[in-house]
Amino acid sequence: MNHSATKTCSWKFSEISQIEELNFNKILERFYSLGVAGLTKENIQNSLDGRLINSSEPVIVKIEIGTIQRDEIPGVNDVIDRIKCLEGRNSYTKETVNHMLKRIDQEEVRYISFEDINTRGLTGAVNGQSNSKKDTWGIYAYSKGIHFEESDETIEKVRGGSHGVGKISSNAASDLHAMYFANCDEYGNQHLGGTVQLIEHLYNDQCYRSTGYFTDEKIENGKPKFIPYENKFHSVFEKKTRGLKIIIPYLRKEFDNEDEIIKTVCDSYFLSILEGKLEVHVNDQIIKADTIEKFVCDSDYYTQETSEIKKVFTPLYVNTYKNETPKDIVVSNGEEDFHFKLYFKYDEEIKKGRVAIVRTIGMKIEDFSVHLNATKPYNAVLIGELKEDHYLKTLENESHTKISSDHIRDPKLKSQAKRFINNLSKVIASIIDEEMKKNNPTDDVMDTKDLIYIMESQFKQDLSKAYGAVKISKGKHVVKATEVTKKVKQKGTKKGSVKSTNSGIKRIRKTTVGSGNELQDKNSETFSVSPNLVERLIIQDSEIILLNFKNNSELKNSNSCNISFNVIDGMGTEYHNEFNLKDNYVAIIDQNKGSSCKFDNHTIKNVSIKDGIVKLKLELKPIYNRALKFIYYVEV
Repeated sequence: MNHSATKTCSWKFSEISQIEELNFNKILERFYSLGVAGLTKENIQNSLDGRLINSSEPVIVKIEIGTIQRDEIPGVNDVIDRIKCLEGRNSYTKETVNHMLKRIDQEEVRYISFEDINTRGLTGAVNGQSNSKKDTWGIYAYSKGIHFEESDETIEKVRGGSHGVGKISSNAASDLHAMYFANCDEYGNQHLGGTVQLIEHLYNDQCYRSTGYFTDEKIENGKPKFIPYENKFHSVFEKKTRGLKIIIPYLRKEFDNEDEIIKTVCDSYFLSILEGKLEVHVNDQIIKADTIEKFVCDSDYYTQETSEIKKVFTPLYVNTYKNETPKDIVVSNGEEDFHFKLYFKYDEEIKKGRVAIVRTIGMKIEDFSVHLNATKPYNAVLIGELKEDHYLKTLENESHTKISSDHIRDPKLKSQAKRFINNLSKVIASIIDEEMKKNNPTDDVMDTKDLIYIMESQFKQDLSKAYGAVKISKGKHVVKATEVTKKVKQKGTKKGSVKSTNSGIKRIRKTTVGSGNELQDKNSETFSVSPNLVERLIIQDSEIILLNFKNNSELKNSNSCNISFNVIDGMGTEYHNEFNLKDNYVAIIDQNKGSSCKFDNHTIKNVSIKDGIVKLKLELKPIYNRALKFIYYVEV
């Protein structure tokens, strides 16, 4: 490798013959989009990965946000000189370079640092660029796209990092894409390194690569070799106790947010903190096992009303983990079974159900939404053992924010990952369903006294109409057997009358459905549908409805319709406006079109009719009564 020919520069860039790559590293933009939450999560995860082996002491991470004079930043003028030489060749690089140039004249510079304690730090710094797996300084300081692996397989499996791209998250937080790392090893050796992510550029008539390293170098066996600087710099860059310290100067304004950092610590690492594995200091605020609830229960940081918690679920997770007894669950990927502890809480006040998927290191991966159960009233925390932890690690995306199969290339492993995620949803969904049934029991006994009375009274009335009656002296009636009286159609009832058909539907007047004019307009007709044409199937929290108009001359040639339905009881009595669609359904899918239907309180709109068939999938809300019977109306 040819290093920079400018030996006086404190930053070293590798020489190239010509410029080929015109863009900034794309991973910078990815981590920039994650904001201060991604930065905080990544650096704390790295600290937990570097914890002292066999130590019961918590890893302590000190996060400091402050201001430093520009001249106190090591080698900053060399970086500025390089930035002035950058030439953007497209709109994005031009915009980024211009942004950098606007920041280089600051005399006072904002910074953020992450210092860890009770950690191992990096090894082999004195050996510099050794290319040895044992020298973690060389891997961390001078390599891209890889992370060093633990020699102990058990420790490696529970590490948070795996993709080897997280180091660049610190560069993304700097206006100049610059970061430093101070290290103190077990022998007390103190060194300072750094990286800057620019674009390939021309400097003093020589082309250079995009990445610069804050490092010294020496010639060894006729070749240049990077060796780190001994740390004799400003106190912001010092690290005097064993461990690692990340320093990011020119902190982006949108990352300069102490409250967001505190919330990220609680959101992502509540389990590590509650178990005493992690303690985080954010300036003068200390988050540890006996103080985390002070932050979680503070309305300045989190919504406290259970019914209003719809996006950030940390207060619920903390409560669930501390107060619920875990359930043992088994999830298969088709090849292996994985065993987890599920801390589960059912609460009707909860409006959005989520599962915190947490690694054994104590880092939350994501707020997992169980398929078709996103609005169920529950909260849960899922934790595995070593085997499960290792498998979850293979499913994480690069930013440790989601389990997914998208990044897996091997077809077999990808298929297994998809099956695991689907089965995880199914297993938890069954627990949700069980808890809902337990908390919303169906009555087995019906009081029929009133029903019998109504039937008896109606029977007497019908009997009285059907047979002649003779009144005797004491006001009593006796029934005399005579001819059955036929009902006579009254004159003037033609308007609005019901026209029967033999096809299972009948045309109705517009006032019988909904609130009067819910369905019908001037140019449409509305029909009631016979139960013989309706098929219903309820599976878990979805209902399939199929209407068959193939043998109906009025409807079979229609392309679309509006649908409404009213509740009927066991006697066939219809209740208008008693059933509200929006109160009972999360979504309604037109399965002929594969798209969602629009619907209001009483009407499903623009439903397709394909080959005489209407097919709907209705996603049910928890309050839905599965025992209800309906009469259906169709407008065409």
